[in-house]
Amino acid sequence: MNPILDVVVRSLCVYLFMVVAIRLFGKNQLSQLNAGDVVLLLLISNAVQNAMVGENTSLEGGLVAALVLFIANFIVKRLMFSNRKLSSFLEDNPVILVKDGKVDQDALDKVKINKDELEEAIREHGVDSIDKVKLSILEVDGNISVVSEDEQNKQTHYSRIKRKYKRKYH
Repeated sequence: MNPILDVVVRSLCVYLFMVVAIRLFGKNQLSQLNAGDVVLLLLISNAVQNAMVGENTSLEGGLVAALVLFIANFIVKRLMFSNRKLSSFLEDNPVILVKDGKVDQDALDKVKINKDELEEAIREHGVDSIDKVKLSILEVDGNISVVSEDEQNKQTHYSRIKRKYKRKYH
């Protein structure tokens, strides 16, 4: 086989494997990485490097592998945009954690967030207690959004802060 075509095929196989593996192991939301996530990504990249380029350690082989990864990622993003089934496989729906001041414990258990972490996220949005939250949602990107109401002005406030919570139930 042509050495460049070999790099293309190997890179595509590794890319597809990594997309599926990340989805299955629950790391489809990487809004913030903790130290363990960074170490895991570095080790995975080192582990799959030879699988992508094989014996071809030339500059050309490395550039072709990188180009294939960029193109594959571009195509997957486009397919996700146009194909709802693929999109729902790779990214799940948002999860309502709090509605009208009431915590959905089943939802918290499902996404592996405890009540202390939820309360911390809500305080970071400037709301001092859960009972003042109209709606709190774990978004598909791993962030927690909070909608609250100002009791004095009867005005609704929406805020969204990047969080480190990744869905682990996929």
